[in-house]
Amino acid sequence: MKRARLLCLLPFVLGACATPPAVLSGGTFAEVTVQGAQATDLSGQRVRWGGSIVVTTPEKDQTCFEVVSRPLDRRARPRLTDQSDGRFLACAPGFFDPAVYAAGREITVVGSLQTSTMRQIGEYEYRYPRVAAEEVFLWPKREPIPPYYFYGPPYGPWPDPFWYPMWRPWPYW
Repeated sequence: MKRARLLCLLPFVLGACATPPAVLSGGTFAEVTVQGAQATDLSGQRVRWGGSIVVTTPEKDQTCFEVVSRPLDRRARPRLTDQSDGRFLACAPGFFDPAVYAAGREITVVGSLQTSTMRQIGEYEYRYPRVAAEEVFLWPKREPIPPYYFYGPPYGPWPDPFWYPMWRPWPYW
């Protein structure tokens, strides 16, 4: 039972010292949101944004990611939420495989803002803030947490002093 309590506390202890990966933590970043960058030209500002990939487009000497922005947690990982500031484009030099950087995967990018780009989303004309990405960090897929089943009394033949308000000797009935 003590082991179970320690295992329950372990995520909180490890989460207290969570820091972003080294490639995402260097430098200072402007407090600019995607909506703020859509409204005004903030070229040259250094940002750290993240979210879910919509599409990955390899070009001749760079790869561009269309990303649905999500708020970042303290490790700089996009949160699992429906809250979004909009979409942005992040273009990084080199080739990133679209099969690995697939739709729905979570990324965090660090880079400088460039001038916005107009593109279509269906019939809607949308202004994308564009980031010249220095770093692109692909987060590992989140594994589902299996449910925890407790098979203590009255389901087992052993006495458990934590199940009943007062310990009862065998038999339970």
